[in-house]
Amino acid sequence: MASYYPHITQEQATLIRQAQLFFIASVDPTLANGPHDIGPVNLSPKGGVPLHILTPNVVAFLDYAGSGNETARHTQAQAPVTLMVCSFEADNAAIVRLYGQAQITPVENSPLAERLLQQPASDLRSQPRHVVEVQITRTATSCGYGVPVMDFVRERRVADRGRCYKAPEGAPPVSLAF
Repeated sequence: MASYYPHITQEQATLIRQAQLFFIASVDPTLANGPHDIGPVNLSPKGGVPLHILTPNVVAFLDYAGSGNETARHTQAQAPVTLMVCSFEADNAAIVRLYGQAQITPVENSPLAERLLQQPASDLRSQPRHVVEVQITRTATSCGYGVPVMDFVRERRVADRGRCYKAPEGAPPVSLAF
């Protein structure tokens, strides 16, 4: 069962600072088709980029160009976000979720950029495009027993970024029969 808090606790901060990977989820409220439909949820992994704890209720990270820019688009529509950090260590099963509202600012306009750029992504060759700052309204810690034990090998390099799951530009959608 999850435990909820009004801010990031010391135990949660330790897990966040040690994480090699975190996830951010957002939803486009403008695509809702009724009172119980919230539209598609976007979930993005963020590796190689530290999640900075600025205060017990504020976190921030540098956002680099990737497959899309859904978090920024959803944030402009005032959608809430959820960040999730998992422990992959054998002796420390835990999941931390941070709930809040994000603000997206171009790097060149962000007062946080100088601080965050002191720890840029080491293996991403592109320049950071945004600072994502999240005002945390609530946090949760849960058991994490469903998270596998894994070892961190290295950050993914640009050369590792294949395109096997991306359709060629202009290709028609493929229908599969199951």
